Amino acid sequence: MKTKIIYNAVIKTIFAVVLITTFFSCKKEAIPPADSAYDLNVALRGDAKSLPGSSGFIEFRQDPDTARIIDLNTWVHNLQPNHSYLLQRAVNPITDADCSSTAWLTLGLGLTPQDIETDDHGNGHADLWRAVTSIARGSQFHIHFQIIDGVTMATVLTSDCYDYTVR
Repeated sequence: MKTKIIYNAVIKTIFAVVLITTFFSCKKEAIPPADSAYDLNVALRGDAKSLPGSSGFIEFRQDPDTARIIDLNTWVHNLQPNHSYLLQRAVNPITDADCSSTAWLTLGLGLTPQDIETDDHGNGHADLWRAVTSIARGSQFHIHFQIIDGVTMATVLTSDCYDYTVR
C-alpha cells in the first residue's frame, strides 16, 4: 500500500513537471521593441515653473494583430493630487516637415475619452487604446501628445514630435 502511494506521488510530480516545462517552453509572440517603426516610448514634460518635477510617459505599442489596436499605456507624475487629466494626440502626414498640427484628438478606450486620475501624490496611470483599422497599413505620420487638465483643459505636459508607421 505504501509503495502504491509513493508511486502515485512520483507519477503526479513527473506529470506536473512535464506540464509546467511544456507551458513555459512554448514560443510566445513577443511585442516588438520600442525602437521599431511601430512602437514608441514617448516622454512627456511639464513646465518647470508651474508644475516643477511633473512628467509623464506613454508606452505606444501596436500589436501585430488584424484589429490594428494601439495600446497607449500612460503614466503621469507630480501633477495635482486627486485630479483628472486627459491624453490627446495630433498628427501630420509624414510629408509635412514636422508636428505642426493643432487638431487635438482626446484619447481613451477606443472612441470614448478616458480620464487619467491622479492619487494623493499626483501620480496616475491609465491603460488606454485606439483602433486604427480604417487607416491603411504602412501609412506614416508625425505624431505628438499632450496631457491636459480635465477641468480647465489647460495643457500640463507635452511631448516631442515622433514618427510612426501603421502596422
